Amino acid sequence: MDSKAKHELKKQIQFLDSVRGRHTELVSVYVPTGYEISKVMQQLRDEQGTATNIKSKSTKKNVLGALEKVVSHLRLFPSTPPNGLVIFAGNISDKEGVSDLQLFSLEPPEPISVRIYRCDQEFVLEPLKELIEERDIYALLILERNEATIGILKGKNIEMLEHLTSGVPGKSRAGGQSSVRFARLREEAAKEFNERIGEHFNRHFHGMENLKGIIVGGPGLTKEKFVEGDFLHYELQQKILGTLDTVYTEEYGLRELVEKADEILADLAITEEKKIMARFFKELISDSGLAAYGEKEVRHFLVLGAVDVLLLSEDVDKYRVTIKCGNCGHGKELTVDYGKLGAIEDQVPNMKCPDCGNLRMQIADKMSLEKEFSDIAENMNTNIMLISTETEEGKQLLKAFGGIAAILRYSGDGSR
Repeated sequence: MDSKAKHELKKQIQFLDSVRGRHTELVSVYVPTGYEISKVMQQLRDEQGTATNIKSKSTKKNVLGALEKVVSHLRLFPSTPPNGLVIFAGNISDKEGVSDLQLFSLEPPEPISVRIYRCDQEFVLEPLKELIEERDIYALLILERNEATIGILKGKNIEMLEHLTSGVPGKSRAGGQSSVRFARLREEAAKEFNERIGEHFNRHFHGMENLKGIIVGGPGLTKEKFVEGDFLHYELQQKILGTLDTVYTEEYGLRELVEKADEILADLAITEEKKIMARFFKELISDSGLAAYGEKEVRHFLVLGAVDVLLLSEDVDKYRVTIKCGNCGHGKELTVDYGKLGAIEDQVPNMKCPDCGNLRMQIADKMSLEKEFSDIAENMNTNIMLISTETEEGKQLLKAFGGIAAILRYSGDGSR
């Protein structure tokens, strides 16, 4: 699944996950790859018969309405799409006594094998969430003589699992001990600590599905001695991708380890994000004219075909709304936060047209800002990079630049 399809599915899931029914009146239907549409329609007709027995009039009305919408939608498909079909329908109104029956249909980006019909207070989303889960996992280990940090890199998220400390004595020996005896005690303590690290590491990662590799870091030779020793389960030992010199430990040390593992993790999204954001910041501070940011400026350069790479934060949650007068055709466009979209929709019918003065204003179109920009970018052969907020660079893109930026093909003044 490519990053854009995955992100679009993630956005759909987030919206559907926010919907709650007042009663068990939200319908979820999963049609797996190769399953006959006619069998699903027959099952839903049977469910319509059962729903007539619901005591609550409003619930019965909403359930029957949702089922009818699903059945009508299924008639549009002569056969099940290659990856299957997922349909959600129900009353999504959050106002008591108000019905807003909506249907949402999607063809999964990957084949689904589950067949589900359920009527509940929320939509069944677990099978879709499994499709967008980051499956590749990397184990992280930082070692010093007297401490160790165990972490995990999953997708773009770095998490510290455990921090261990040891009783390995320092290099200065206690009075009365021979240097040979003291050195032996230090080596024994170091070995015991390495064995303890291995036990904890094995417990975290042995048998873990989708574990792609292990990266080990730390100062000096401690990490090499650990890697060369027999401290990890042999299956984990074979997954070690490399060792890297690091300075820090704990959470900051894990981030340092990932940053230094560029070549090892070259295909990971987190590395690609950091590289492209570093390129954007370089152009920004160099005053080359090849960096742009903000909705208005980036849209301008996109339409001109001047954008080489479009950078969009995954957390940009805005919509572009087109409002037109049904009488004279006067129109205008607004950008609104998703949370304010409902309020705008309520206000539009009461707006007077500034040209003809009639109460004929209506919403002609609405589209997420992300989709609008992505569509323009694709038409202009512009590369699109979706940036998460799980990295410091991604957070900065969202907070400092509104989540929208671009690297240009030529400078803003037109020079190449």
